[in-house]
Amino acid sequence: MTLYDSIKEDLLGKIKDGTYPEGQTIPSELELAEIYGVSRPTIRQALQILVSDGYLEKRRRRGTVVTKPKVRQSFTMSISSFEDAMRLAGRMPKTNVLVFKCERANETVAERLELAKGAEVYKLVRLRYADGIPNVFVESYIPCSLYPGLGSYDFNTSSLYNAMEQCGRRVVRAHRKLEAIKADGPTSALLDVEAGDPLILFYTVARDEEDAAVEYSVATYRGASNSFELDVSRV
Repeated sequence: MTLYDSIKEDLLGKIKDGTYPEGQTIPSELELAEIYGVSRPTIRQALQILVSDGYLEKRRRRGTVVTKPKVRQSFTMSISSFEDAMRLAGRMPKTNVLVFKCERANETVAERLELAKGAEVYKLVRLRYADGIPNVFVESYIPCSLYPGLGSYDFNTSSLYNAMEQCGRRVVRAHRKLEAIKADGPTSALLDVEAGDPLILFYTVARDEEDAAVEYSVATYRGASNSFELDVSRV
């Protein structure tokens, strides 16, 4: 076992036995280097393993904090609400609506929704939390012409897909594209991560039973807080 592996195991043991409880900021790299009598790069390697495994998370202005293991996201294989996914993972969901309005579709949105450029769409921007921690920033676009009653819903508490179904058009399938990026300044502030930290971007086009494109969304997930499950088969 390498030196950083043994330090990682010791720190993990202290996390599991409550020496470092969830939500606590652990000692700094410099302090840990003094405690274990090793260099900071060795400490950094040990911490990075625990960050990757979801036991620690680097927070802006706070340092390195003990967290629950990563949220295992299975929505890549099915259509489910954020609230359902969080509750299945044993987390408490919360949503803050940042923007909800009608606007003219730009070229990208119009193309994804198979609309004429300038057609009216709802723009819904939400910051979604797991156990009080920002987990995903989502921008969604829905054709106003297909959902004239959508403006009456409060999406701080209502599920978008449930509301769409209640308006008469149910989402039955979706195409998703995944991309790994690094956090820029504005996104790092929203998701409470460091600039340059890994993020997972999901582009989604959802369709109804008539195969009409009814939602285009871009969801930005914290890379350190989430893992994604996929089932594949040989063809």
